[in-house]
Amino acid sequence: MIPCLSFAQEKENTVSADSTNIVAATAATDSAKAAKKAKKQAPRSPKKAAVRSAIIPGWGQAYNRSYWKMPIVYGALGVTTYILVDNVKTYREYRSAYTIRYNASLPPPDNDSTGYDDLEEIYKIISPESIRAARDQFRRYIDYSVLFFLVFWGLNVVDASVDAHLKSFDVSPDLTFNIKPCYSEMAGTSGLSLVLNIGKKKPPLLTSRF
Repeated sequence: MIPCLSFAQEKENTVSADSTNIVAATAATDSAKAAKKAKKQAPRSPKKAAVRSAIIPGWGQAYNRSYWKMPIVYGALGVTTYILVDNVKTYREYRSAYTIRYNASLPPPDNDSTGYDDLEEIYKIISPESIRAARDQFRRYIDYSVLFFLVFWGLNVVDASVDAHLKSFDVSPDLTFNIKPCYSEMAGTSGLSLVLNIGKKKPPLLTSRF
C-alpha cells in the first residue's frame, strides 16, 4: 500500500513541475513579445532621424522602422542622379563638338581642324550657333537636375523628421463621435457638442544617444 502512495505522490510532483515549466515558458514568451512590441512602438527622436537621413538617404526611414519608404527614397534620388549624369554627358558632347566646329571655321592661319574628321555627321551638318545653343540648354538642364536632386534629398530629411514626430502619437482605432451636452456662455444657450477621440500623445521615453 505504501509503494502505491509513493508512486502517486511522485507522479503528482512530476505533473506539477511540468505545469510550472510550461507556465514559466509561456510567461517568458509573452514577456519577449511584449518587449519586442514596446521596442517597435518606442518613440523616435526627430533630430536623430533627420541627421541620419542627411548623412545617408533612407537611414532615417530605417531608424523610424518605415522600411517601405526606403525604395521610394532611393528611387527618387536614383532617377534624378541618372538624369543629371545623362545631362552632363550630353553637355560635354555638345561642348566638344562646338569647340571643334568653331576652331575649324576660323580663317587661316588661326583655324584648327583637329578632331573634325571624328565628329558625328549630325555635328558637321548643323551650324556652330545651333550647337552652342544646344550646349547652353543642356547646361541649364544640369542646373535643374542638381536642384531637383537637392530637393529630393531635403524631402528625404523632412520626411524622416516628420515621421519621427508622428511616431510619438498613438491614434486610437475608435474614431466614433461622442455627443455631450454643453453650455455656451457667449450665446447663453445650451446645446450638444460632438467630440472625436483620436488618441493621446505617448509619454516620452528615454532613448539612446546617436
